[in-house]
Amino acid sequence: MRAASLSTHDRIVYLKLESDLPTGSFKIRGALFSLSERVRAGDVAEVVAASTGNHGAAVAYAGRQLRVRTTIFLPTRPNPVKAQRIRELGASLVETGPDLTAAIDAAHEYAARIGAFFLHDASDPDVPVGAATIGREILLERPETGVIYAPVGDCALIRGVASAARHLRPAIRIVGVVAERAPAYYLSWQRGRVVETASADTIADGLAVRRPLAPNVAAIGELVDEMRLVSDDELRTAIAFLGRHEQVVAEPPRPLPWPRC
Repeated sequence: MRAASLSTHDRIVYLKLESDLPTGSFKIRGALFSLSERVRAGDVAEVVAASTGNHGAAVAYAGRQLRVRTTIFLPTRPNPVKAQRIRELGASLVETGPDLTAAIDAAHEYAARIGAFFLHDASDPDVPVGAATIGREILLERPETGVIYAPVGDCALIRGVASAARHLRPAIRIVGVVAERAPAYYLSWQRGRVVETASADTIADGLAVRRPLAPNVAAIGELVDEMRLVSDDELRTAIAFLGRHEQVVAEPPRPLPWPRC
């Protein structure tokens, strides 16, 4: 949709809204495709994922659609709205550890121990294929697009979008947006190597990554032209601005004080 409040006489801004998908985010694209491919290749008794919420809901939805038992690991004291969404989709929830990294480690150990399919959105090769459909849709609908901005969490979104967009328009610029309080992928992109951070304490829980993966760092080094940091205050302001001027409910991770815009 065209965002009139963000556009000027020489710049037209469009928003690619994914909130009307079944689980409320783009994550369903990659999760459903990945699990479908795995089921097609053989029996899957159980699928396991670690998440702060959106990926977990997407895997839970995919598991329900494909009749696969699903277990989702979340950090302790997860976002209650997202946790409830996962429960309503029929998945079993395990809360463990202080952050996403700890939940990932626990999920990986559990999946390896029982022989389940660990659908890890940061490393699964089929997840970015699902995300790539977003980049393709953007360029097919608006072939004149010159720049795409994408949030950077585990990197599946920006890797998929960038690869598809560059295939259709090689000169397009790709800009990644990183939460200032979870800068691991920003620092890794900047330095050209994996840089872990001690914490990832941001209101943008979907971007709260502190342990980048080396293949993802290499990929964004090739695909991403620029990375920008945004503060939690800027995120709050953007949420309020979009709600007030574009009637778009950008996902607030928890109840937020709404600033004036």
